[in-house]
Amino acid sequence: MPNFDSFLSDPQFAAFAPVAVAAEKIYAIDPAACALNCRRAMEFAVKWMYSVDGGLVTPYDDRLVSLMDTEDFRDIVGPDLWRRLKYIRQTCNAAAHTGQRITPEQARLCLENLYSFFDFLACCYGASYTPGQFDPALLDAQPAAPAPGPVPQSPEPNLAALLEENKALRSELTARRKAQQPNYTPKPLDLSEYETRKLYIDAMLADAGWVEGRDWRNEVELSGMPNKQGVGFADYVLYDDASRPLAVIEAKKTCVDPAVGRQQAKLYADLLKQQYGRRPVIFLTNGFDTRIDDGAYPERPVAAFYSKRDLEKLFNLHTMRTSLDNIQVDAAIAGRYYQEGAVKAVCQAFGQKNRRKALLVMATGSGKTRTVIALVKVLLEHGWVKNILFLADRNSLVTQAKRSFVNLLPNLSVTNLCEEKDNPAARCVFSTYQTMMNCIDTVQDEEGKLFTVGHFDLIICDEAHRSIYNKYQDIFTYFDAPLVGLTATPKDEIDKNTYDVFELESGVPTYGYDLAQAVRDGYLVDFLSVESKLKFLEEGIVYDDLPPEEKEAYEATFTDENGELPERIESTALNEWLFNEDTIRKVLALLMTNGLKIEYGEKLGKTIIFAKNHRHAEKILEVFNREYPHLPGYAKVIDNYMTYAQSAIDEFSDPAKLPQIAISVDMLDTGIDVPEVLNLVFFKKVLSKAKFWQMIGRGTRLCPGLMDGKDKDKFYIFDLCGNFEFFRMNKGKATANQMALQNAIFYLKAQIAYKLQDLGYQTEELIPFRQRLVEEMLAKVQQLDRGNFAVRQHLRYVEKFSNLESYQALDYVDTLNLRDEVAPLLQPDAEEASAVRFDALMYGIELAYLVGKTYKRARKDLRKRVEGIASVANIPEIQAQSELIDKILHTDYLETAGINEFEHIRESLRNLMKYLPHTGAIYETNFTDDILSTEWHEAELENDDLKNYKAKAEFYIRQHQDNPAIAKLRSNIPLTAQDVQELENILWSEVGSRQDYEAAMGAKPLGEFVREIVGLDMNAAKEAFARYLNDTSLDARQIYFVNQIVEYIVHNGMMKDLSVLQEPPFTDRGSIVEVFTDLSLWQGIKSVIDRINSNAAA
Repeated sequence: MPNFDSFLSDPQFAAFAPVAVAAEKIYAIDPAACALNCRRAMEFAVKWMYSVDGGLVTPYDDRLVSLMDTEDFRDIVGPDLWRRLKYIRQTCNAAAHTGQRITPEQARLCLENLYSFFDFLACCYGASYTPGQFDPALLDAQPAAPAPGPVPQSPEPNLAALLEENKALRSELTARRKAQQPNYTPKPLDLSEYETRKLYIDAMLADAGWVEGRDWRNEVELSGMPNKQGVGFADYVLYDDASRPLAVIEAKKTCVDPAVGRQQAKLYADLLKQQYGRRPVIFLTNGFDTRIDDGAYPERPVAAFYSKRDLEKLFNLHTMRTSLDNIQVDAAIAGRYYQEGAVKAVCQAFGQKNRRKALLVMATGSGKTRTVIALVKVLLEHGWVKNILFLADRNSLVTQAKRSFVNLLPNLSVTNLCEEKDNPAARCVFSTYQTMMNCIDTVQDEEGKLFTVGHFDLIICDEAHRSIYNKYQDIFTYFDAPLVGLTATPKDEIDKNTYDVFELESGVPTYGYDLAQAVRDGYLVDFLSVESKLKFLEEGIVYDDLPPEEKEAYEATFTDENGELPERIESTALNEWLFNEDTIRKVLALLMTNGLKIEYGEKLGKTIIFAKNHRHAEKILEVFNREYPHLPGYAKVIDNYMTYAQSAIDEFSDPAKLPQIAISVDMLDTGIDVPEVLNLVFFKKVLSKAKFWQMIGRGTRLCPGLMDGKDKDKFYIFDLCGNFEFFRMNKGKATANQMALQNAIFYLKAQIAYKLQDLGYQTEELIPFRQRLVEEMLAKVQQLDRGNFAVRQHLRYVEKFSNLESYQALDYVDTLNLRDEVAPLLQPDAEEASAVRFDALMYGIELAYLVGKTYKRARKDLRKRVEGIASVANIPEIQAQSELIDKILHTDYLETAGINEFEHIRESLRNLMKYLPHTGAIYETNFTDDILSTEWHEAELENDDLKNYKAKAEFYIRQHQDNPAIAKLRSNIPLTAQDVQELENILWSEVGSRQDYEAAMGAKPLGEFVREIVGLDMNAAKEAFARYLNDTSLDARQIYFVNQIVEYIVHNGMMKDLSVLQEPPFTDRGSIVEVFTDLSLWQGIKSVIDRINSNAAA
């Protein structure tokens, strides 16, 4: 009996086991067809697993590679089985994309690997299980002729359909897998070295674009090996077009650590270097784990082999590369001292420390993008990089970064993969993480795959703390390139895992420049916090604490139908469903009395009040208008409920226009830049510390001349909800961003339209449904005002999605663009809000159905709403839908419903939601509140004063080398007392204090500190040593030695530690004793060194 026939008896495997049986039957006749059918069977089985196992969550992309690469899937199948499945996928991909022939050996391994997978499925999910073993002899026992008929074609595996089909089995089979999996015995691959090479390594090379016989050769004979024969055979040697070796690959069998071949590969590389004059790159691999030794960095793991052009570029860069020790940072790009310091810190990490990773922590508004552009310019000029990848997690950040690069480095070719598909080979590629994940396997040029592992020489990732080790971490393990991470999150708030990824000590980034230092330097503005505690917000409203007349109001308001009265209303209810006017009144009075003012105290400065929700914002506005009727237009609610919100933001941003107070719900929390803001009012709790500091950032911008001719030097933060106290206790958690409701509906429609393109949904009912969704989306986009400020910023997408053709074949990137670029621009419809909320609910349920999820919470909400309208069924419109309502409430209609049924529910019931009884009552009260306390606090900002003093001093000195005292030090002219006084004024007054200097530099003389920074002028150094450099009696070795001393002093300013003379390059032609046999000659040279040192000792 053939190997796979045993799986036919389990009805669960009926959909994919026959494909495996067919693959085995045609093995002897057509190995390629056999392997491709193995892949089809595997894909069907993987998707079947996702449909029956609750431990697997469908990723954003349901391609096989994405399903296999999720952490949950890897954990369940284990590393050995995962490698087997990866082999099937890679082998068949290479055959499909490159036309590479599949050998019988490869087809046989595909069958064996597939059998192991099926055996695993039988063990974990089968009702009964007998361990099986693949028998290759059965393949040879099958007759080779006559050829069988066509292999039966089963339909393509549709994950959404499988999820729907198997949803009833999901909990049962998940529990079965958890119970039975411990009984499974993994079957590790144990292939010989030859089999490993032919089945795995050859496929990896083909995937990287190498062609056997043309640019790779096997078993290359090399003479000179330290063995009896004096000959060795390198497993693989990869060649360039001139037949010079680029790399040598040492292969081991799958179960052997590739490091075993390290010394062997080194010897081969040494011999090839002797023969060709260039040392090739070394790869060590067992087909699964691959490591690289490129001669520049310590050996490291890589995801795959470099392509030919990757290796050629690597050699070119190694040849062109110059030292990063004495770089010049372009002040026109990054002109602030800390920006220069950050660039130099990264260059020091990459150069002197030979690291491949760096993390920059810089406050919002401090110019992270400019800093990294200056870094890129330095690395380009010094030959360290050619291709750069800039990654961010939002399209807007990618677009903004690209724009900055174009403006500041106009000669650098750039492309944004989120927008442009026609220039992916640009030198600097900008992309979101999502887009790059999709592009790695799909973007090709005339030479094949473009984004190979060695394509990029530098990766820059924005907001690294939230991206580097989440679901996009595979990008960073795939590309083998130095990495620079950027983040504005305070360094002590960054997760330890992030520091681990960058191979740094926790809390110690490569360079840090925080808000505290930016404030101290005068680049950002400090704040005072006004922390007030109000009785009701702290303790709630307690009945017994109220005066008699307010107790009556309390009783009238809160006594329920049973005559019961709550003893208290908890503080969490305030501004959620209970709005107390006097609480708001006291907060406004606090602001209007104590807030920072302009126009000589006559006018409150621009203020943002962060409200809890829209109803809260409207109530604040209502109370303000009643309390301050003489200030019409002074305050305005700016949130997602309003139309033309952007124009309202523009008015608030204009210092000459009202409003002075913007009452915001999320819209103004981040991203708005209004330098005139003087007051922030936190009338809500913020649980995310990162978001809290972003909100504070709304007030930190400089604003010259704002305060009656004086520059803005501070702003106030009124905290009514204990946020500062909360974060002092080091609490806080991440919170998800939310879209406005109608924008979310637009995005839901886009996602549904994208999913409905699948072959399985091309039915008589669903084709028109998708067409209707597209028409609705198209109409919304076409209604946008092209002259609107916000719309103009996204005109590329507005124009694109105003065209019907753009919706005919939506891809994943299109849905992201519709969400991020178009949806935020849409204006709310004048529809009944309850109907719109119902639309959002139903579209969410429909989308969940399409991706194979039940969305239990939403279905529970749907049933609750239907029960609500059923309770007022006397209304004729509701009576007309009584049959549908009854089916939803009293049958399994929802459990068996599909897209058509859900859409029928939405259309039939959406206009009935306005009759829904309002069970969540809203109360407005006017009980007398009390301010329990008000405390004023200085900003509690921490900074690295000592580190930043030194960086600031170095920057100042480099920028003022024309100062007479500094110029003398550079020219080796002794300092006068007046010069010393000038240095004291610079370092002890202008840059900082004497205490700052001594804390950072100790007792180092000022002149030495300055000389170490500016170095010594080359002409001055040569003049000092002229007697020896021009002495014809010195031999070549002695002149070389003196020249090395000159070079050292020019770069370092002095030579105080003479022990360096006992190291290269000074000893390259002999030691001091060997070079200077006449010690009096050496003593004369040493006296010149001492004189140069003493000229700086001020």
